[in-house]
Amino acid sequence: MASHSLNLRHLYPLQLPRPHRRSSFRAVDRLRSCSGFSPVRSGISYDLKLIGLRRGGCRFGHGRVRYGAFDVDFGDVSPVEDWGNNQEETAEHVSFSSDGDDSDAEFVVSPQSDIDLPAITKQTDDALTVSAYRLAMLGHKRKKHRIRQGVLLNTGLIMFLVVVLLYVDWCAWRIVRLPLAPFHLTCPFVISAILASCAGYVCVPLLYSLKIHQIIRKEGHVRHSLKKRTPTMGGLFFVPIGVIVARFTSGFSSVEVCGAATATLAFAAIGLLDDIICLIKNQNSGLSAWIKIILEVAVGTWFSYWLHTTNISSPYGMYIFLKMLVPLPSPLGIVWLGKLYLMLASFCFVSMGNGVNLTDGLDGLAGGSAALAFIGMSIAVLPICSDLAIFGASMAGACVGFLLHNRYKASVFMGDTGSLAIGGGLAAMACCTGMFFPLFISSGIFVLEASSVILQVMYFKTTKRLQGAGRRLFRMAPFHHHLELCGLKEPIIVGGAYIISSTLSLIAAYVGLISA
Repeated sequence: MASHSLNLRHLYPLQLPRPHRRSSFRAVDRLRSCSGFSPVRSGISYDLKLIGLRRGGCRFGHGRVRYGAFDVDFGDVSPVEDWGNNQEETAEHVSFSSDGDDSDAEFVVSPQSDIDLPAITKQTDDALTVSAYRLAMLGHKRKKHRIRQGVLLNTGLIMFLVVVLLYVDWCAWRIVRLPLAPFHLTCPFVISAILASCAGYVCVPLLYSLKIHQIIRKEGHVRHSLKKRTPTMGGLFFVPIGVIVARFTSGFSSVEVCGAATATLAFAAIGLLDDIICLIKNQNSGLSAWIKIILEVAVGTWFSYWLHTTNISSPYGMYIFLKMLVPLPSPLGIVWLGKLYLMLASFCFVSMGNGVNLTDGLDGLAGGSAALAFIGMSIAVLPICSDLAIFGASMAGACVGFLLHNRYKASVFMGDTGSLAIGGGLAAMACCTGMFFPLFISSGIFVLEASSVILQVMYFKTTKRLQGAGRRLFRMAPFHHHLELCGLKEPIIVGGAYIISSTLSLIAAYVGLISA
């Protein structure tokens, strides 16, 4: 229980006009009788003292309000939820420690709040009243001169991606030995990013109005309970934009882009079905794990059959065997896998789809890592198929446009619709060119998250069989939840993942170039 003091001079103006004197006394009475500050209902002790309140004048003397605040780390936050009948009203009075300064919690006690105002309805007068009040209160609020962590992460990520793409476009003629269009990769990246960000301003309020909210796991971190009203299924607006821009930029004539776009949309359809079932059941589990894997294997098998029956251009001069070739760095060179290539393609689709899906647990983690992975794969496949490099750059731009709405704190989640589509797109790029080795390098974050879940399950079952009681290798899987429970905040985890993923993407790009 933390105790703080608040001077009443910050709650009310020192000089009040005569007509408003009576309403100010009523506001004080409402503050005393407010059920949200009842020590019986909410467990919060308070002491309200007014000193020197003169009835004949219009000036308040010194006073203070003593109040208490529960720490978030105490576990159960149900007393805070009992402050009002509506949870949205309670959220106006609470600011958790991850949102503000070093203190555990901050409370603003003011009778002049949005709760006392009329709700925004279709009537123009009420909307104008609320807007005028908020504009009038801008000068009374304490200004915080600091840059939000989510904006800082997004800015650094976008600057890094733009610099890398401009450099690759500048020296692309040395890589491909063929004339390419100016800004071959930068142009689709920028177009997708702008279109996806603009589409988000239309689709995010629509998803919120339709009450397509994220279902939060009960066994997760306590701060994740604050995200349960955040809309999901954001993949509905940024995945189609990335696919359409790639098809348009490549001229609708590339067979590889057509196949990769079809596989991406097929995985997006699987994720959409899973999200819809979650909303219907109002649970975190949609499709069963086996049904989801069967559908992903079916798409991977279809894509392998399509590769086997379609003529794809090759820089090696072996059109028949391109679908079976895997370029590796020297001294290995080009390896022919035969029918194992088709099995490896199906495995990539399943592993990448589930890897991105497991990574999508923190604000901006999956979207930023996916953008970096797409850029790494675009550079790696550029000598083999320049049109497929456009597809990767376009999907990376769509992920960046989505990040403008998914940054900390997120206003929308991508859901399985977006995460499975990203995994399918990455796998399709690798299967069309044989760049499996650069794929697993650039997607190192996804591989780490999926491996942590596998290791957690195997370790638990093994210790349960040997010792009779299962033990856990991590506090919680996937690995980013383990870091959360260790005390790291979301922006720190996401920023570290960006740094690691950017390094892995550059390594994957280099490996792909020397392999091709």
